[in-house]
Amino acid sequence: MKRFHTTLVRSLVALALAPALTYAQVPAGYPASYADTIAAAKKEGKVVIYSTTDTVAAAPLISDFKTLYPGISVEYNDMNSTELYNRFISEQAAGGGSADILWSSSMDLQIKLVSDGSALSYASPEVANMPAWSVWKNEAFGTTYEPISIVYNKRLLSGDEIPQSHEDMIRVFTQKADKLKGKVTTYDIEKSGVGFMLITQDSKYNPKFWDFVKALGSVSPRVQSSSGTMMERISSGENVLGFNIFMSYAALRAKKDPSIGIVNPKDYTLVMSRVMFASKGAKNPNAAKLWLDYMLSKRGQTIVANQSELGSIRADVSGEMTAAGLAKTLGASLKPIPVGPELLIYLDQTKRLEFIKQWTTAIKGAK
Repeated sequence: MKRFHTTLVRSLVALALAPALTYAQVPAGYPASYADTIAAAKKEGKVVIYSTTDTVAAAPLISDFKTLYPGISVEYNDMNSTELYNRFISEQAAGGGSADILWSSSMDLQIKLVSDGSALSYASPEVANMPAWSVWKNEAFGTTYEPISIVYNKRLLSGDEIPQSHEDMIRVFTQKADKLKGKVTTYDIEKSGVGFMLITQDSKYNPKFWDFVKALGSVSPRVQSSSGTMMERISSGENVLGFNIFMSYAALRAKKDPSIGIVNPKDYTLVMSRVMFASKGAKNPNAAKLWLDYMLSKRGQTIVANQSELGSIRADVSGEMTAAGLAKTLGASLKPIPVGPELLIYLDQTKRLEFIKQWTTAIKGAK
């Protein structure tokens, strides 16, 4: 009888605590009703993510998310930006299953998907903590703060061979053409979505852009579809200089490779933010909301900055790889690319083809 009584008491206590345990997971400052979102997400049991961020960089975030929400698995698919876009729209057209969350460095392709009606509208409780330029219509959310840098091989370049700005690259490419012939690398703008987006942003901020392109043509650049390949080639010495490379990737590589040097251009330094949205057709919409909120939260952003080393977008996260930390060293030269419809300009097929044609003509004309 005593044993039955003890078991009964324990059961009653567990039942009494169950709601409290659920509500205990609701982050501070969130509405109490968020407990319902958590409960629904646990019933869904997983969140499917398509991303351009390397799995290695995302691993600390996935691990911490599972610690917060142990009943929800994360199916993480790492691919390049063009593949992500094409796969998602193909699956959408076929009416089959696809991603719950899309997270891409190709900001313009993400905004196109949002503009085309693919995103779930969601007023995240974290929006108030985000810079205004990083959120569009409560559908698209910037999640990182990543300067775009010039990277070079310290063993093979020195002194005035190292450009300090976009304008200075014109000088270096012109004066050092013999040494740099076939040794400069950047994105293939026809194959890389993020590469095309970055170069069109350069055309907006660089008053001597087409002079720059002609100077680039004089050194016969080697183009790649990924920053990882560019970093490998600069490290090996096959190439000695690259531009429009994510500082986050370069800084991570430089920790292990003393030959990697980084310059953040003095005239302007573009800042890219990986754009995330939850799919309107998500099979696991509540789990998608949890992931999105986690990524924007101070806890998630601290991991983004200090473990994933992608750069935190929030002003209240401290460290070198944060918006606040980078502002101390780079100041007014930082030019964040706003999350919004301006990114769609060069996705107009006519404008895109005209730009690529002009780019190709300028490159070839200098050879």
